[in-house]
This record gives sequence, C-alpha cells and structure tokens, in this order.
Amino acid sequence: MGLAGIALGDWRAQGRGLLFRGQRIRYWVAGQGAPLLLIHGFPTASWDWHYLWQPLAERYQVIACDMLGFGYSDKPLGHDYRLLEQADLQQALLAHLGIEGPVHVLAHDYGDSVAQELLARHHEGRFQMASCVFLNGGLFPETHRPVLVQKLLLSPIGFLVARGFSRRKLAANFAKVFGPHSQPSEAELDDFWSLIAEQNGPRVMHRLIRYMPERRQQRDRWVVAMQRGDVPLRVIDGAVDPISGAHMVARYRQLVPEADCVLLEDIGHYPQTEAPGEVLRHYFDFRAGVD
Repeated sequence: MGLAGIALGDWRAQGRGLLFRGQRIRYWVAGQGAPLLLIHGFPTASWDWHYLWQPLAERYQVIACDMLGFGYSDKPLGHDYRLLEQADLQQALLAHLGIEGPVHVLAHDYGDSVAQELLARHHEGRFQMASCVFLNGGLFPETHRPVLVQKLLLSPIGFLVARGFSRRKLAANFAKVFGPHSQPSEAELDDFWSLIAEQNGPRVMHRLIRYMPERRQQRDRWVVAMQRGDVPLRVIDGAVDPISGAHMVARYRQLVPEADCVLLEDIGHYPQTEAPGEVLRHYFDFRAGVD
C-alpha cells in the first residue's frame, strides 16, 4: 500500500493552537466519525503520523497534538515534565474540541505510556476509552532497553548530553533502532531533527527523559489496566526494534490475557513511518472487529 504522506511544511500549516496551563500547544484535526486520538513518541512529534493521517481521516475524526516539550508546542525550560500531565493535556484537547464520548487511541513509544495512563483512568471512571492500539513502546519497564543516549540523558550529566545532541547523533541513534531495510532518508532525518530543534528543544530532553522512572512508578497500575480486558487492545510491533521489539511482545503475551499482537518482521521502532501500509492494514483489521 503506497502512502504519499504529508510534507512537514504543509503539516505545520494545518496546525491549530491551544493554551494548556499557560503553554502553547499545537494540534491537528481532520475527518469525521468516531474520534481517534493519535499520541506520538519521544523525541519526535505528531508529524510521525503523516503517512497514516489522510487514510485514517477518511474513516474517523483524527486528532493529534505535539505534547508539551515536543515539536511545535512550547518547550519550557525547568519544567517538571510528567506523563500524567501529558495525559491531562490529551483530555484537555478533547474537551477543547467538545468530544465527550468514548475515544479510540493509537499510540507509539512515549505515547504508549500516556495511553496506558488514559486506560487506567478509564477504569477509574475519569476517561472513556473505546479501544487502544499500541505501536512499539515501553509497555513494561522490565523489557524496555533504552539506547545509550537515553541512559546518559537520565544520568547526572544529562543536561550536558542534551546540549550536545545534534542531527548527527539523531541519525546515528535512528540507524540503530530502525529496521535494516526501512532506514529513514536524509530528508526525513532533516525533518525529524527540525522538530526536535524547534525552540531549542534539545535543552529539555534531559527533563523529558524522566518518563523512564515514571513508568516504573506507574507500572503495576498500568499493567492491571491492560489486564482488565473490557477495552479492546492490540499491539502492532516492529519485531527487530532493539528497544521494544519482539522481546516486549513476548512479555505482553505472558501478562495480558488473550493478547492480540501483530509482529512486523524486519521493521524497527517506528513502524508508522517504516511500514505505514502494514500498520494501516492491521489497524483497520482491528477496528473491523471492534466497531
């Protein structure tokens, strides 16, 4: 399935603005029908979904924002970035759009953790989730294998590592986590880097990375939420991802009853850009059994 995608400049022009706790947030909305919330990963932004955006918008109302500290949204220095606050942001965006009923969620990486928090809130009566699909992400702290730069960002010298982060280092790290036959092009790397570099974004990367210990703090609550079984779930995972590939899916199958998992062979950490047609096909298949 050949998908054209959306040029980054066109994507930026389609964005809208929202004020969240005094911070400017950029968000996107398209299509009609059941609301589908797309939640991006670290360290990129909602443009990650650009290959899937239009095909999804032909069936659903698709909604996405650059979370606080990412992409074209504000990146306040000294902010205590938290996954729980990012979940608050998703709920604030839905409220801003007047969406009150059940919401479908498609998430990736860091966004998986935000989706897990929303799933837990669903069971606590604070959110209505209709379904959730997770792409590669650290659903379980015990299977998450961060790359070296992530470990360094979390270390006492993290602020120095963040200041020195560059397009060259981004390219080197992406080469390790993308599949062998689905590496990003130089143009894609330029666009990914521009999103990170916006508003001098590297200066906050060592603060954003604190999601890793936060995942450990919330681990049991989030796992229990996935085990409840009353919200349809699926994992679509790039199998050769060294961070959260086939080894993470094996753990998911151990812990989640009647686990619904799809492994994409030879695909790495970014299946929505490496194999967007496959992701779309498996997502539509999932929704056919839910709707």
